[in-house]
Amino acid sequence: MTAPTPTAVSPGRAGWLLVLRDLRLGLRRPGEWLQPLVFFLVVTTLFPLATDPQMSRLRDMAPGALWVAALLSSLLALELLFREDGQDGSLEQLAVSGLPLSWLLLAKTCVHWLLTGLPLVLAAPIVATALGAPYAAIPGVLAALLLGSVTLSLIGAVGAGLTLGLRRGGVLLALLVLPLAVPVLIFGARATALAIALEPMAAPMYLLGAIAVLSATLAPLAAAAAVRISLE
Repeated sequence: MTAPTPTAVSPGRAGWLLVLRDLRLGLRRPGEWLQPLVFFLVVTTLFPLATDPQMSRLRDMAPGALWVAALLSSLLALELLFREDGQDGSLEQLAVSGLPLSWLLLAKTCVHWLLTGLPLVLAAPIVATALGAPYAAIPGVLAALLLGSVTLSLIGAVGAGLTLGLRRGGVLLALLVLPLAVPVLIFGARATALAIALEPMAAPMYLLGAIAVLSATLAPLAAAAAVRISLE
C-alpha cells in the first residue's frame, strides 16, 4: 500500500460525499437492508406463537425478545459493511487518500445504521405493542433501542474490519462481536423492562449512553486499524 497523498478535500465534505454515495448504493439494493428488518419482525412475531399467549407472559419476555432479535438482526448485515468496498479497491483508495480513515469509516458505519439499525428502531413500537407493552412505554423502548442499535453498528464495524479479507467470515465476525455486545444487550433489556413496567429507567440508559459515547470514540479508530491490517 502506497503512502498517503495530500488532498484538498476537507474531511467533513469527504465524509458527507461518502454518506451520499453509500446511501445511493444501499437504496439500489433494498434486499440487503430489508433482510435484517424482516428477520427482526419474523423472530419477534414467532415468540407469541411459540409460548403462552397470556398478555402478562408476553410483557415479561418482551425485553429479551426485542433485544435478542435486534442483536441477531444487526449481525446479518455486518459482513456487507466493508466487503464490497474491499473487493473493488475503494477501501484501499480511502486508506491512501490522505484523509482520516477512522472518520471515513465512521461515515460508512453511519450509513449502515441508517439502512439497517434505524428501520429496526422504527419498527420497535409495533413489535413492543404486539408483545404487550403499554403505549406509555414506547418512548423509553425507542430511546433504548436507538442508543443500543448505534452502539451495535459501531462495535460491528470493528469486527467487519478484522474479517475483511476472509472468505465466509460471518461466523468469525459473530464470535468477535457477540462478546462485545453483551453489555449492550444486558443494559438495553433492563432499560426496556423498566420502560414497560413504567418505572424510572435512568440508570441503564446512562450506562447505554456511556457505552455509545465510548464506542463512537474508540470504535472508528479500532476499525481503521483493523482495515489497514486487512489491506496489507
